[in-house]
Amino acid sequence: MDNNVPVLLQLPGENPSLKLEILPRGLTIHRLLVQDNGRENDIVIGPEKPEGHITQKYTNSIVGRYANRVPVGKHILNRNGIQSEFEAKANENPQVSLHGGPTGFDSVVWTVLGTEEKPLLFSNTEIERIHALPAKTFALFRLISPDGDQGYPGELLTEVLMALVPSTSGHSSITKLGHVVIAYRSKLADGKAGVTPVNLTQHWGFNMNASLSDRLGTEIATIKDHVIRIEADDIAKRDKLSLPTGDYTPVSSAPVYDFRKSKEIGKDFPEGGYDDYFRLNSSAIYPTPKHIRLSDLETWNSLDAILAQAPLNAASAVQLASEKTRIALDFFSNQRGLMFYTNDLADPAKGARKLIHGGSGISGHGDAYGPGTAVFLEFHDPLAAFLQPENRDADDTMITSEELYNNFVRLEIGFMNA
Repeated sequence: MDNNVPVLLQLPGENPSLKLEILPRGLTIHRLLVQDNGRENDIVIGPEKPEGHITQKYTNSIVGRYANRVPVGKHILNRNGIQSEFEAKANENPQVSLHGGPTGFDSVVWTVLGTEEKPLLFSNTEIERIHALPAKTFALFRLISPDGDQGYPGELLTEVLMALVPSTSGHSSITKLGHVVIAYRSKLADGKAGVTPVNLTQHWGFNMNASLSDRLGTEIATIKDHVIRIEADDIAKRDKLSLPTGDYTPVSSAPVYDFRKSKEIGKDFPEGGYDDYFRLNSSAIYPTPKHIRLSDLETWNSLDAILAQAPLNAASAVQLASEKTRIALDFFSNQRGLMFYTNDLADPAKGARKLIHGGSGISGHGDAYGPGTAVFLEFHDPLAAFLQPENRDADDTMITSEELYNNFVRLEIGFMNA
């Protein structure tokens, strides 16, 4: 865990309404604390100690270079007339490469950029906007992934902005506390013509009731009574290895997956829980380009809106809420969809549960998080889209050496009014 000193962000004030603790290893959100009348709620699950994330993989970390599952083996890549190839490495099983391969972005320590170190993937106007934020409310991180890393072609430079932004107003039904903003940028940086897949996400798992466990018992840890709305008309079809087929199922024909109107997660809970890719309706995707020509970066600025204190002038893609704590989360992104996963592969005999969530904090103590204890909402573009011919030169989850990858998620946090 060398160089894994936590980065602490908090909104200004004597008693900040939001605090965020980030570990440079895997850009892991270790704690996300919401203040409620003098009591803190940590709304993300995870181990008590930072080193616990080494074995409790994909718990609030970044995922990359490529989110979700890709078939193992060699793949020919072609975008905008530029061709390359890569060989996906097995890790989930001999046929599947999961979340970027055996040593993905979640497993390495990112560089924290100091105040004097200039980001390379944000324009001067955007850098000025970032540094106009109050002290200790933002951090910038960088990673250089070498050519051939986990089989992926090209040296990939990635920079990530993480920020807390106060809220100045809200809906009549929700009092907004502030926003978590994550902006991801990547480019091929070796100076050669090339193309490579890139599909990043934050693999964060939420439970708005877990911090009540020390008062109300361990059963409070379930998320089945959380209410969720997902603006998606269909979900991705996958085979027995959970690899995408390229087809989609309308949620209108599968009501278990229809969250277009808010409902409790547990109402139609399927056997084995949820672990599905929801393709968002176009009206729920924030209209910020996912690819920027590198020649346009000097004059580019897409941060003003997502770093604004006022709510975004758009409908949220997803809303997650708890009646018990009254906490409501609204998610916005420019990504095509999201994985919705209810942690049903979790084993309470393994790992650790945070003290604030009623756990012992001790790994292997038998009181870790079990199935149905978290809502993972992972915003990213379609699964293994570069394998589908219909996506060529379009929504194919690749960038060329002439393009900048641009992905963001904004989480607005508030309390539901009585």
